[in-house]
Amino acid sequence: MKLKLNDDQMSDNFFEGTRILGIASTLKNYQLCFHIEKELFIDFRTSADLQIPLEKNKRSYSFTVYEFIQPNIATEHFLYSNKNDGEALLPELQYLDFIWLLKGDHFFIDDEFTTLQQRLRSITGIQLVTEVSQDKIKSKDNLQL
Repeated sequence: MKLKLNDDQMSDNFFEGTRILGIASTLKNYQLCFHIEKELFIDFRTSADLQIPLEKNKRSYSFTVYEFIQPNIATEHFLYSNKNDGEALLPELQYLDFIWLLKGDHFFIDDEFTTLQQRLRSITGIQLVTEVSQDKIKSKDNLQL
């Protein structure tokens, strides 16, 4: 008997307990992270392990991912660069510059999530902050680390 991985099940498990924000901004990655740390006290960090490679049209792209784990409340934050050299990590959301995925129970409280969106909108250089439904993301496998 041959065993086969169930990619849909793995994807569902990764996205269980998540909410997603889309951000359109004129800021570069490091500038956005600086402003988020200054305004929201969320200290995003990246490493070589937090890169998403993508092959498309015989070209290689690498999308940076920033991570922050909130102590005491077990919430993980992942900030993805959605664009690299004219290519989008999530082509169906190519109008967004960043994707912010939040994992954990803390941001399922609507007041907390709304407050986060409002505080992000107050940052100079951010043009749009919107919640993105998982149903609208066709290539969500690209977000899995």
